[in-house]
Amino acid sequence: MNYDMLKLAVEGLSGGKNTIILDDRGMPSFMVRVPRLRNSDVVAGATQNTHPAWIIDGVEKNNIYISKYQNIVKGDRAYSLPLMDPRHSLNFDQAKQFCENKGMGWHLMTNAERAALALWSKKNGTMPRGNNNYGSDHSAAHERGIASTGLDSSGRIQRVATGSGPASWAHDGTTDGIYDLNGNVWEWFGGYRLVDGEIQIIPYNNAAMHVNQSVNSTLWKAIMPDGSFVDPGTTGTLKLDAATSSPSGIRINTSIQNPTGGSSSANETFETISAASGVDIPEILKTLALFPQDNSDHGQDRVYMRNEGERLPYFGGRWDLTSNAGVFAVSLGNPRSHVSTLIGFRSAYVDL
Repeated sequence: MNYDMLKLAVEGLSGGKNTIILDDRGMPSFMVRVPRLRNSDVVAGATQNTHPAWIIDGVEKNNIYISKYQNIVKGDRAYSLPLMDPRHSLNFDQAKQFCENKGMGWHLMTNAERAALALWSKKNGTMPRGNNNYGSDHSAAHERGIASTGLDSSGRIQRVATGSGPASWAHDGTTDGIYDLNGNVWEWFGGYRLVDGEIQIIPYNNAAMHVNQSVNSTLWKAIMPDGSFVDPGTTGTLKLDAATSSPSGIRINTSIQNPTGGSSSANETFETISAASGVDIPEILKTLALFPQDNSDHGQDRVYMRNEGERLPYFGGRWDLTSNAGVFAVSLGNPRSHVSTLIGFRSAYVDL
């Protein structure tokens, strides 16, 4: 089947929700089209402003395209293909490069994009299940994927093949959705980091361009309680602080009062992350899914963090994380150099 026939078939069968996009070598990836949203579409009481995921270099986009499947790597490029063992054991910079090697518009999925999917799923009641309990979902043991790697020492399934689970493992609850955002392997994503606890982002969705996301990049910005972007290290910026000196729990603060370091870390379910007394939470933190819009159920998805040094995020959870996995689950506990069989990635595309 040639490319035009394949594209026509995929778009026809999905009603235009799915498509095939070629990279600069003419190789296909299965992608899901996500139309532009406003902040108010996904966050109750928010403004009518366009969600940051659709604002790139000051231009509002009509669509972004997210890999339907966790990615594999062939010939130093990332691909979204069904029924594959997802690539793992790569660091942040490698994941970013595999995506950008595909050509203009291709990029490592960003925090703005992850947030849009997570918030949309919650708003529409389709929080995806997935491989978070050794091949099945912890809350629906009858839902299983196809094992794509060897069993563990106890004979249990680890990773499953991309998209091999039921429709409930997709972000919209249908076979046209984005698969495996809950469990299987964690996924590196771009445009967001912690530096000594300070929340830093590359504003809007500018991380979707082939921009510098290195340690010393000048594109990183911190966030003030009024939502303005300022240079990192500015006094009074928003930070992730442990809620107690133990340390345990997570809160948003304007200073680090309870540091974590070495092997210590703090964690909290996303919906119970709080703000320190007197600290205002701007809309941008809610639209980027860095702070819960309310304390209602967010799937019990858990956030992990260390507020020492540079920490790069991965999201979604892994095959054994049970209720702690999900679209709001994020780990900020490791540096960009971290490599693990538990961590993979996903590319995205925007027409630049």
